[in-house]
Amino acid sequence: MLLSSTEENYLKAIFKIAEKEKKSVSTNSIAKQLETTAASVTDMVKRLAEKELINYEKYKGVTLTNAGNKVATSLIRKHRLWEVFLVNKLRFAWHQVHDIAEELEHIDSDELISRLDAFLDYPKFDPHGDPIPNAEGKFTLRNQMSLSEMSISQQGIVLGVKEHQTEFLKHLTKINIKLGSEIKIIEITDYDQSMKILIDHKHDQIISKQISQNLLMKSN
Repeated sequence: MLLSSTEENYLKAIFKIAEKEKKSVSTNSIAKQLETTAASVTDMVKRLAEKELINYEKYKGVTLTNAGNKVATSLIRKHRLWEVFLVNKLRFAWHQVHDIAEELEHIDSDELISRLDAFLDYPKFDPHGDPIPNAEGKFTLRNQMSLSEMSISQQGIVLGVKEHQTEFLKHLTKINIKLGSEIKIIEITDYDQSMKILIDHKHDQIISKQISQNLLMKSN
């Protein structure tokens, strides 16, 4: 089935919202995610329902069909593999790759993606720590927690980030936090839950609660 890049983007957006909310996806949520109007979303979900890619009932929200889920998972797989390629092979920074991968994910070639996966030695996670579905659409899950859930004197390894905003990733780079960084909590302020941390045994840093909530950790 030939789909436009816009149709594919809608399916991916529905998948990601459903992943967070664990329920049927509202048209308002889709509009917010894609920064478009509710009217445009309504038109598109009707079109996708006609193609049997989503289930849609007015006022009851949207869910992906098996076919729609397969398309969305494939897009996420391609997007995250391209991000690995851009960071690991072309030396882009982790805050630079999202928009480029958004373009590359729409290239329709199973052979290309299969070879890309093999070339990268079948990575299970992208440069932001998000799981990459395999060719069968299966994600690798792992135990992780937010840094904000950890206690004074606990330490752990940075596995990923919840937010991919450019300014957030640039800020992490500026304060020497990256995937694989080891963080030890030195102090937590009662007033605002900001933290004093030690990064990789050498960098002292005070971070906000917002940052600690968006860092995904494996506790040592």
